[in-house]
Amino acid sequence: MSTRTLPLLFINLGGEMLYILDQRLRAQNIPSDKAKKVMNDIITTMFNKKFLEELFKPQELYSKKALRTVFDRLAHASIMRLNQASMDKLYDLMTMAFKYQVLLCPRPKDILLVTFNHMDAIKDFVRDTPSILSQVDETYRQLLEIYTSLSGGEFQLIRQTLLIFFQDMHIRVSIFLKDKVQNSNGRFVLPTSGPVPYGTQTPGLIRMFSCSGEEIKRVQFRDGGNYTAALREGSFELFGDRVTKLGTNMYSVSRPVETHMSGTSKNSSQHTKVNTLPNPLAKEELNLLAKLMGGLEVQKPSHTDSGFRVNLFATDEEEEEALITRPEELSYEVINIQATKDKQANAELAKIMGEFTEAGDSSPSSSSKGDDLLAMMDGL
Repeated sequence: MSTRTLPLLFINLGGEMLYILDQRLRAQNIPSDKAKKVMNDIITTMFNKKFLEELFKPQELYSKKALRTVFDRLAHASIMRLNQASMDKLYDLMTMAFKYQVLLCPRPKDILLVTFNHMDAIKDFVRDTPSILSQVDETYRQLLEIYTSLSGGEFQLIRQTLLIFFQDMHIRVSIFLKDKVQNSNGRFVLPTSGPVPYGTQTPGLIRMFSCSGEEIKRVQFRDGGNYTAALREGSFELFGDRVTKLGTNMYSVSRPVETHMSGTSKNSSQHTKVNTLPNPLAKEELNLLAKLMGGLEVQKPSHTDSGFRVNLFATDEEEEEALITRPEELSYEVINIQATKDKQANAELAKIMGEFTEAGDSSPSSSSKGDDLLAMMDGL
């Protein structure tokens, strides 16, 4: 598996989360000042310097449970609150949208263009806040420095790592179903027409060469599709036309989106259950996760800045029903990080706890970061 996959997975999922929350905040008529605070707080946390330093270190992907824990913390980095059913739906939409984008990338390298589309949108969300904008620009620079020099083979490894991560996720999404790009079993429909990858030719021609490299014969065949030549390559620069629409915002207030649980096959269910058994690498992953969580601070609404709840369902009744009927194999059992038990039991974890305090700002609440660490060990 590629050790350079995690930053791309996190940024693209984070971008999709912001698209969905922006749509729901507008649909629920949340006051613009509160909506802007939510978006700014989440983006500030998402692009925290120390958090990104840990994220960009070469490392294996985290488990679905661990990644879900990070996004649960990130979604609550402001005055907005989500009930479990709405958080489940938010995460389902994020993951299925990015899975679709990865599947449809014409070339493995185009995953970077999808990432830049998300980054461009995030930058637009905070265009009036220079301090946050500088954090986003720094991430652009890191992406350009690390990924633009990778070979096609390395991007193919990243793509395969992402597809392996997503392979058991088959949540049906209303937008995809209406656009007929997803089947009723939750699997996506790949097109057999449209532009071919940049740098390739449209199928339909076989050329034969002699031993000396001279072309001696051409044979045409029916390709079974309606392919066209690629218009041009998308820009991999800080500013430019990405060409692809993958990774742009597909949500609007007038186009609500719903999710539906797809029935899982017996084999798929068994595969999922195997992954939830105790993992011998759980402690190592826990330590890495704990470092990441150091930059993800959940803010408690102050008296002057009252919090509010966002519902990703049409009604509270639908939200409650979704929580009750959600299949067990799709429950991520979000890890609660806690370290109020015997801190002497594990010197390494205690050391990480110290790093949390150093990583935070000088606010009184920064000392409580990662407050539930040892209990997470019990949960694994």
